[in-house]
Amino acid sequence: MTDESKQFFTEQVGPSQWDESWEQLAKHDAPFFNASVKLMAVPRKKQHLSPKIQSLVSLVVDCASTHLFMPGVKQHMSDALAAGASVAEVLECIELASTLGIHACNIGIPTLVEVMKEEGLYDSHPSAGKPFDDRRLALKDDFAKKRGYWHTFWDDFLALDPEFFEAYTEFSSVPWTKVVDGKASFKGALEPKVCLGGRGRVVRTVC
Repeated sequence: MTDESKQFFTEQVGPSQWDESWEQLAKHDAPFFNASVKLMAVPRKKQHLSPKIQSLVSLVVDCASTHLFMPGVKQHMSDALAAGASVAEVLECIELASTLGIHACNIGIPTLVEVMKEEGLYDSHPSAGKPFDDRRLALKDDFAKKRGYWHTFWDDFLALDPEFFEAYTEFSSVPWTKVVDGKASFKGALEPKVCLGGRGRVVRTVC
């Protein structure tokens, strides 16, 4: 059965991602194994994205703070490089994925504001809900310039903690602003189409 399962997996997905975990799944739950392989195979068969981009997208998923699957990270790195990705492109995928950690603030700060209002602390706070001062306006403009957008969910974050917001802006902007291979006119290793996630989340377009 294992040989048949491995052959089926290889035909549908390719040989590089077969490992002991798939072998054990096939052994103990063949119906779920077969369904999982068929699901994975759909984008690989359609190939609207190149094998390189598919591998980079998979890399971002596995190295995201919400997933962190190291065997997959290593395998998708290998697959991406074998498909023609540069080391700079792989690094940029990791950089883009790293900003997922900010969702702790995107979720936590609205909750904090809600509690502050319930406890009567919001209106009396020196910066919460108030017009931005010159420093915060400058930080907002800097973020919008480097990241290319602004959303109102950043307002309370910036109002309550400009120091951390400034540090986050610098951190999250690296893949959007760095110069690669000494080319001043080329920002980032990935073309904009392949941004991996979404402006507030993770993506120069698809990974």
